[in-house]
Parts: sequence; C-alpha cells; structure tokens
Amino acid sequence: MHQTNIVLIKSVRGYNPTFGKDCYFAENSTIIGDVIIGDQVSVWFQAVIRGDVNSIRIGNKVNIQDGVIIHGTYKKASTDIGNNVSIGHNAIIHGCKLNDNVLIGMGSIIMDDCVIHSNSIIAAGSVMIKNTIVPSGSIFAGIPARKIKEIDQNLQKNEVERIAENYLFYANWYKK
Repeated sequence: MHQTNIVLIKSVRGYNPTFGKDCYFAENSTIIGDVIIGDQVSVWFQAVIRGDVNSIRIGNKVNIQDGVIIHGTYKKASTDIGNNVSIGHNAIIHGCKLNDNVLIGMGSIIMDDCVIHSNSIIAAGSVMIKNTIVPSGSIFAGIPARKIKEIDQNLQKNEVERIAENYLFYANWYKK
C-alpha cells in the first residue's frame, strides 16, 4: 500500500519559508516561518525547522538529517547555517551559527550563541554549551564539548566533504 504524506510548510507571524533550487524535503519534514533555504538543501524525515520565534538562514548544499530540530530564541538568538554543512540525525541546532564546511555529529546539541567556524567537526553526542566558539579546523567532543584535536586534510575530505556530497546523491533517489 502506498501512502502519500506531505511536507508541512507553514507561515507564522507573517513570515513564509522560502527555498532555493534543487532542494529535497522529506514527506514528514516541517518548515515553519522565517526560514530562508538555499540551493541543493535536503531536509530529511521528521526534521523540524521552526522559524517562529527568530530567523533561520540556511546556505547551499546543506543536509539536515532525520529528526534534526533547528530553532532559535525569541528576540535573542537567530540560527545561521553556512554552505556545505551536514547535520547528523537527531541533532539540535538552537540559536547559533554554523559556518561553511561543518559536520555536526548525530545527537549533538548546539546551544544559543555558539559559533562553529569553518572546516570543523562536532563529534556525535556532543553538547556545545551557550557561547562556545569553535575555531576553524577543530574537532570538538564531549559533554560539555571541548577541543580534542585539529582536523587534518584527510578527515576534512573523507568526512565533511564526502558526507555533504553523499546526501546530494541520496536526495536524488527520492526526487524520482
């Protein structure tokens, strides 16, 4: 039996989500309010992007995997996500900034006013407490997350870039 579900795209407070080209939104994903999404973005099953209390900006070639929640804090913390970013399953991205070429591991929590600079990895299950700054080229892990090492070129290529490319490939399976 084939069941058709729809993506929930909802306006709130006069804000309508907008999207770039060549995006994929899973049937039970939710995108609400003041959300601007770039090109080649995939939003996977049960992911919620809730721009009701503050703005959410998402760049190009971003994958927001299953169960991810993206939100902000009313009148205090918007969420900005750069280009070529992978956000792993069940992560929470809340009122923070993720720059380009970032990998957020599964189940991680990134709290208000954190800044994850480019070419960085946040390990699975990490908790980035409020106001944490991750220098470019770093790997952070733990609760609370701390720098564990510098990212090397091999890891950058074989994890951060590979995962972003793979999700473009996977999204094409679902667009057919």
